[in-house]
Amino acid sequence: MGFILKIIVTGIVALVLAQFFPGVTIDGITGAILLALVLAVLNAIVRPVLVLLTIPVTFMTLGLFLLVINAIILYMADYLLDGFNVSGLLTAILFSLVLSIATAIIDAIF
Repeated sequence: MGFILKIIVTGIVALVLAQFFPGVTIDGITGAILLALVLAVLNAIVRPVLVLLTIPVTFMTLGLFLLVINAIILYMADYLLDGFNVSGLLTAILFSLVLSIATAIIDAIF
């Protein structure tokens, strides 16, 4: 799947998922597509650094700390975007987990 199509589909999935999570708000389809774009950039640049810095903690928690890293990435996106808001660590962890699973399924289909 092309990069632009993947960003659009991820934005739509994020917009749909935001309807099911009461602590997550996205302002319209353009906000969702901007969220997907910012998440792609943060996952490409910031996430590898965080994973490298937290290898001991990730190893001790058998990889579960990666969920916290995903939540940190979501909080960074919340800070960078005006049209996206996430409240609560548990909400951020669950939203990032479900968004990751949904985009993986969509990638597998296409």
